[in-house]
Amino acid sequence: MRYDIATLTVRLGKAGAVVAAVDAALKAPEAKGRLLGCWASEIGTLNQVILLRSFADETELLSERQRLLSSGNPFGAGEDIARLAFDSYAPFPFLPPVQPGKLGAVYEIRTYMLKHGGVPATIAAWQAAVPARVALSPLVIAMYALDGPPRFTHIWPFASLDQRAAVRAEAVAKGIWPPKGGPEWLTGEMYSTIALPTAISPLA
Repeated sequence: MRYDIATLTVRLGKAGAVVAAVDAALKAPEAKGRLLGCWASEIGTLNQVILLRSFADETELLSERQRLLSSGNPFGAGEDIARLAFDSYAPFPFLPPVQPGKLGAVYEIRTYMLKHGGVPATIAAWQAAVPARVALSPLVIAMYALDGPPRFTHIWPFASLDQRAAVRAEAVAKGIWPPKGGPEWLTGEMYSTIALPTAISPLA
């Protein structure tokens, strides 16, 4: 299983049109992969539509990537997309595949940059800590990047920003989170986007 995050930075006022175009484009017979999430950024870098898709393997992912990179009208919304970026990921191996569902009204997409060689230790730390952490609120996925600098991304759903703050505070107070030993492998560079599910998002 491989995952892809496509980040579509859209022209002002065009997010709705882009989402509608994405919906049609991903239903085309030539489109590969499975749409899992489609969010609009709310806090962080604005005017972004963020897609999470799954693929059977790297071959399928790269074939779809090549198809979109070769298109003058990617996702059927080329005129309304100011910038298009793709990131490829492998899931932390102990996690189940992402399944669509109604998990929350607010999603946090969070990326941490890793020190060299930090992937195995990070996976081990998360494997030990995740069972207690997901007892407080669900985890969509944690996955490490297959391209670009060493990093990993995790996606969390919440009912609201207030619930997010309460759960995070409880996890820290109980010593559940962050994973023991995990922060030692972080460079300190990190990014977070709060995003809202769009009407076409299987994760909502």
